[in-house]
Amino acid sequence: MARCLVTGATGYIGGRLVPELLAAGHEVRCMARSPQRLRDLPWAARTHIVQADATDPGQTRQALDGIDVAYYLIHTMGGSGRFAENDRRAAETFAAAAERAGVRRIVYLGGLVPGERLSPHLRSRAEVGEIFLRAGVPAVVLRAAVVIGSGSASFEMLRHLTERLPVMTTPRWVHSRTQPIAVRDVLRYLTAWASVPDEVNRAFDIGGPDVLTYADMMQGYASVAGLPHRVIIPVRVLTPKLSSLWVGLVTPVPSGIARPLVESLRNESVCGEHDISRYVPDPEAGLIGFPEAVSLALKRIKEADVATRWSSAATPGAPSDPLPTDPDWAGGSLYTDSRSIEVAADPEALWRVIEGIGGHNGWYSLPVAWHLRGLLDRLFGGVGLRRGRRDAYRLRVGDTVDFWRVEEVLPGRLLRLRAEMRLPGLAWLELSVSRSSGRTYYHQRAIFHPHGLLGHLYWWATSPFHGLVFGRMPVNLAAAAETARRPLRGVYSSGPSSRGG
Repeated sequence: MARCLVTGATGYIGGRLVPELLAAGHEVRCMARSPQRLRDLPWAARTHIVQADATDPGQTRQALDGIDVAYYLIHTMGGSGRFAENDRRAAETFAAAAERAGVRRIVYLGGLVPGERLSPHLRSRAEVGEIFLRAGVPAVVLRAAVVIGSGSASFEMLRHLTERLPVMTTPRWVHSRTQPIAVRDVLRYLTAWASVPDEVNRAFDIGGPDVLTYADMMQGYASVAGLPHRVIIPVRVLTPKLSSLWVGLVTPVPSGIARPLVESLRNESVCGEHDISRYVPDPEAGLIGFPEAVSLALKRIKEADVATRWSSAATPGAPSDPLPTDPDWAGGSLYTDSRSIEVAADPEALWRVIEGIGGHNGWYSLPVAWHLRGLLDRLFGGVGLRRGRRDAYRLRVGDTVDFWRVEEVLPGRLLRLRAEMRLPGLAWLELSVSRSSGRTYYHQRAIFHPHGLLGHLYWWATSPFHGLVFGRMPVNLAAAAETARRPLRGVYSSGPSSRGG
């Protein structure tokens, strides 16, 4: 049994790796900048969660104390042009802290690096891998191309492009060869390195058995999903920036995340070796092929058993500030829109409606206004409304709800959402339930902290529409609670292991 530290546990791969390590009998510690986002996960009680920022030497050294194997799963997707500098600083800080703490091995999951000119994000991934290989702690750098699994950004981009566009004009990168890998095989490789006894310090290419173009993958997806053959017309003028904007409009993946994915597809990304099999032998049945990986992912989606999603990780450019308290923000501007209403239903019925808000259930106010705001957000590179919800009925801290993220949920009492749309400021939406003198009350509070003059102008410009958007919500939520007959579903759980598609 090894003592493992997992960074990036709030992300797509990290959130799936933790239960795999636990199932293998390892002791797991999770390092996160916002530990509260791990609080409600099914496996949280079986781990030790510590708060630390990878760029802080003291915090990182303390988090690594007593650790045998450290998994570095921190990636910057999108964001400002300083992402490479931030990635470099975090990796160097983590490597130095791991050496001081006496860590036996660092395991890093990076990108498959082609021999041609690299995109800025792939170049940063490669640099982080080199930092760990030069560090004083033996490191294993796993380099993967497209990861196929339910909820991954790569898979969601592939799925929605194929499903929504039977005829599509596409950029040249759809004819670049790549070697996709099933998320199940990625997790198998990562988990295995907690037990490999040999001292290894090198990079390994990891990929599935199939080498395909992106066009091949779209046609392969259509075949597995039972869709007609897709008509693909290449267009040479679509740059990565234009392609990412196009992907952002057609799929749930915002352009800020789509762009590094698109840039990584411009060049061929095919494994140059399979040396990892010397240390982690292939399964008896072989590595998972592309059709089976797609089938596993679709099965997970159909069964609503998606353990983590691309949106589990923080969205580039989204605020990370918690809801301000009055003393902390004394002297600053904090706009609020507060509304309350008595509800002729019991608190439990009202809470079920509140917890089910967003996604397919909608926002209980003028739908066209919400859809227009979501469209505007996507046009400016934001996430829009297409992220939806992980579960149609239950929420936990860290979940995404359209262009909001759950910052706090106190069952039966309070739901606080933090905006991740493009805004000149920070915004929250609080929905709460109270009981007094035998009566049930619904309370709603929209909160906005402006950034600069533009933020103030934004609030006052949108204030006339608050009645249409926020004003109808209490009445419609109350009516839904009073007429609700929906049975309460069970809480989603990934079970003892999140292995799957």
